[in-house]
Amino acid sequence: MMRASRVGLWLLLACLALPVHAQTRAWLDRNEINFGETVALNIETDQSVDAADYAPLEKQFDIAGQTLRRSLEWTNGRSRSRTLLAVGLRPRAPGVITIPPLRVGAATTEPLRLVVRPPAAQSANASSDLFVETEVDDDHPYVQQSVGVTVRLNYALPLQSGELTQDPPDGATLQQIGEDRRYTRDLDGRRYRVVERHYLLIPERSGVLTVPGARFNGLRDSDVFSSLFGGGDRQDVSVAAPARRIEVRPIPAAAGQPWLPLRGLSLRYLRKPARARAGEAVQIEIGMTAEGATDVQLPPLELEGVAGAQVFADPAQADTQVIDGKLRATVRRTFSLVPGQSGPLTIPGPSVSWWDATAGVARTTQLPPLQLDVASASGALGGGAKGAPAGGANAAAANAAANGGERSSPSTAGVPGRWAIAASLVGVLLLVSLGICLWSRRLASASGGQDRPLPAPLAKALDKGDFAQISLALTRQANLQADDLEGVLARLDDASQRSAVALLQSALWGDGSADDARRALRAAFAAGARWQKPASSRSDLLPPLYPM
Repeated sequence: MMRASRVGLWLLLACLALPVHAQTRAWLDRNEINFGETVALNIETDQSVDAADYAPLEKQFDIAGQTLRRSLEWTNGRSRSRTLLAVGLRPRAPGVITIPPLRVGAATTEPLRLVVRPPAAQSANASSDLFVETEVDDDHPYVQQSVGVTVRLNYALPLQSGELTQDPPDGATLQQIGEDRRYTRDLDGRRYRVVERHYLLIPERSGVLTVPGARFNGLRDSDVFSSLFGGGDRQDVSVAAPARRIEVRPIPAAAGQPWLPLRGLSLRYLRKPARARAGEAVQIEIGMTAEGATDVQLPPLELEGVAGAQVFADPAQADTQVIDGKLRATVRRTFSLVPGQSGPLTIPGPSVSWWDATAGVARTTQLPPLQLDVASASGALGGGAKGAPAGGANAAAANAAANGGERSSPSTAGVPGRWAIAASLVGVLLLVSLGICLWSRRLASASGGQDRPLPAPLAKALDKGDFAQISLALTRQANLQADDLEGVLARLDDASQRSAVALLQSALWGDGSADDARRALRAAFAAGARWQKPASSRSDLLPPLYPM
């Protein structure tokens, strides 16, 4: 009997000496919170761990931060270590959320239940130190219509840090426009500092669209961890705006294509000449302003159907702004127009078709046509300028014949020999100059080159990169009609120059790269144009100096 008692005592002592199983538990500091607030998840374990596996929480929460505390306790002469893990969780959406089991070393926590209440409507009053508001510029937009969303954080208390967030709604795209604005305003007799942010919302389908309210989470001091998990008053602040409900209308059956819903659209001439000259470029600048859209949604500005002239368009300059919470897009574009001949020229005004989202009707905005008075080309010869000297010489000869051959000037009566000698010297100099010119041309022909010095108009046009001026300079140098680049290609005798002119044509027509064309033209024509030899020799153009 004594032996059995001793065996039982030894078994009891052995059981007491066995290691205790790992003890791990998790709890929330609050089981119900408002949307936009932060809750602390605490995990206590007697294992020696550095962190828990928080990956299962990332789909439903934003993780604000985490801390680790270790402690050692003595109880009845025995030591016990404890590890406390804490993490701040911010729900991504309201509702009833189940926090899944988390792996902590060799143990697993039990699931937890968290109730996240929807945000309540907030207004500015004497007790509102901090509130967020969300505004939309149209509560009844059409599908694919641009909607401006404005979010404002208003605060009358000192904030150390924080984050302002606007989640996108289901069934629409949302992107931020521009930078945040910061200013102050007075509401109900209180001075608020404001952070204003703008978004572009584009509904993708008709029906009810719910825009989540923007939320702000921040801190009033710089100690993040102590404010989340320490004792005393909490210093973190979290607020959220109420959600906005939008009724999205479908595309009307009477709407044209392409579909362009706007609140307003205007066109205007920013630069419109009244006169021009044949073969010379004039510039026309057009501006477009659209209410309720971004510049990328607008159609390109074009000048089409201009008979009797060539039109070359510069790249458009576009911008999008938010004016009083509403989207406004502006586009400016310059066109270089080269008339082909003199006379009156009519330029049709551009037009843009769009849908008036306010009135619910289709509209077309069009500019009136421009009338240009085109003068003759600057190189044309008139009869008056050249005819005056000739008429004066003929009149002098007629007067001399009428006077019976009398000398026209008494100063020449006594020196007939001097005039004869001078005339002979001039003739000799002219013959020598003609001989030198023919000799240099024959040398150039013998060398196989047809290079010409780069004319000043072509050099200036290449420096400016103006395609219209380059085309005009080349056609004039080739003694062709204005803008006859096909004739220029037929007369050039250099493959690189023909290739550069082909790139110029491609860029003018809008299919090629303007930068590639400019580089190729400058490189190919740096030393002048190389033209093909004419069918007959240049020496046949003048009679021989000393005919046989």
